[in-house]
Amino acid sequence: MTINEGLRFAAGFFTLLSLLLGIFVHEYWFLFTGFVALNQIQSSFTHWCPMMWLLDKAGFKREEVVS
Repeated sequence: MTINEGLRFAAGFFTLLSLLLGIFVHEYWFLFTGFVALNQIQSSFTHWCPMMWLLDKAGFKREEVVS
């Protein structure tokens, strides 16, 4: 699995998890959903995401650029 695939998986997983926790545990978990969304927005401008750094440290493969 590449870093980009891992990033998409993590974003989807955390979004779904926080929605379920917000529905079944406490509504403050919806703040985590907002945090995930804000993190995705800031990474589109800065080209840096903490989860990509974590996935890189975990050994996920980088995608090779084909020109």
